[in-house]
Amino acid sequence: MDGREVPVPTPETKHFWDGTARGELLLQRCDSCRAVYFPPRPFCPACASRTVSVFKASGRGQLHSYTISHRDVPGYKAPYAIAVVELEEGPRLMSNIVDCPQTPEALRLDMPLEATFRQISETIWLPQFRPAGARP
Repeated sequence: MDGREVPVPTPETKHFWDGTARGELLLQRCDSCRAVYFPPRPFCPACASRTVSVFKASGRGQLHSYTISHRDVPGYKAPYAIAVVELEEGPRLMSNIVDCPQTPEALRLDMPLEATFRQISETIWLPQFRPAGARP
């Protein structure tokens, strides 16, 4: 839709992308050791068990780290934040912070965040994060 690379779901990631299209952030949990992890994979990275379950995450997290890019790329007009978000359930993922100024004054480490989803193709919605309680 906007010139960016679009993720291609694989059998291991299809559940994740199906969830984002519904506005849900899906994670996996090991049924053996109970570790919660991201990115999706068919085995637990902690104990290598292949007995894993998919569950709907809260969509809440906090800003762990970020950088502000001042260079336009397809799909993003500078400035924009590239962030590591620590989810309430434990895993960290890279995403973008939206619906707030893209400045160090506005992007505070540990600030509470909530998931939102941006459609980038007919079938792919990217999870992004905004300050908790922010209006789009």
